[in-house]
Amino acid sequence: MSNYKLVESDAVEWLKTLDDESVDLLVTDPPYESLEKHRSKGTTTRLKMSKGSSNQWFKIFPNDRFPELFAEIYRVMKKNTHFYLFCDQETMFVAKPLGEKAGFKFWKPIVWDKEKIGMGYHYRARYEFILFFEKGKKKLNNLGIPDVLSSPRIRGGYPTEKPVDISKILIEQSTVEGEVVVDPFFGSASVGEAALSSGRNFRGCDIFEDAVTDGKERLSKLPDAYEFKEVAATPVNVLEEQDKEDSCQFDLQLA
Repeated sequence: MSNYKLVESDAVEWLKTLDDESVDLLVTDPPYESLEKHRSKGTTTRLKMSKGSSNQWFKIFPNDRFPELFAEIYRVMKKNTHFYLFCDQETMFVAKPLGEKAGFKFWKPIVWDKEKIGMGYHYRARYEFILFFEKGKKKLNNLGIPDVLSSPRIRGGYPTEKPVDISKILIEQSTVEGEVVVDPFFGSASVGEAALSSGRNFRGCDIFEDAVTDGKERLSKLPDAYEFKEVAATPVNVLEEQDKEDSCQFDLQLA
């Protein structure tokens, strides 16, 4: 059975708690800075400020934090692994060189085709990028997969939620069963569902308490998956242990 663990935390601070070279794959979708521009222009309704808005889910992760994020991701990734970053075209021009500076090799942007156009003014968008980075050298599991992946956007769910089937392709391309997939901005936990349903283990964090609560509920419904809980070490009373040792030595002397 696969297992998962979700934590409420800032992404970078949580990554700092992970061991060096302990992660087999990282797939994530940060709430990138350009979302603020779309809000201000009114080109996204799902993130607008309103009484019934889902805007409370999103504390923007600013572009100037990408260097520390990429440094931690590079540190925790094992040698010969992959890293996928969902982003828009504006964020891509910021993230690509910073990822390379951290040590990753950038292969190409994969295109997620949403199949229907969205909001906008100039050539209305129906796609999103997935930046494909590599640490070391690792062959994809299936060389027949194209660089354009089609799946309709999620309607009525968590804002900016990514389709499970898209994440599942990435996971099955870059890992094998039993390996660890990480998402430090897990949001809807769709990457977690994709990982667990593929027989991989999942670790993730999100800065919002409600995301963690809802994520745990979502993943708990999956068959053949369970929440990983670390067993706390039993405290040792040094004086009691010393008394036991002294008593044993006394018994031996009497024998």
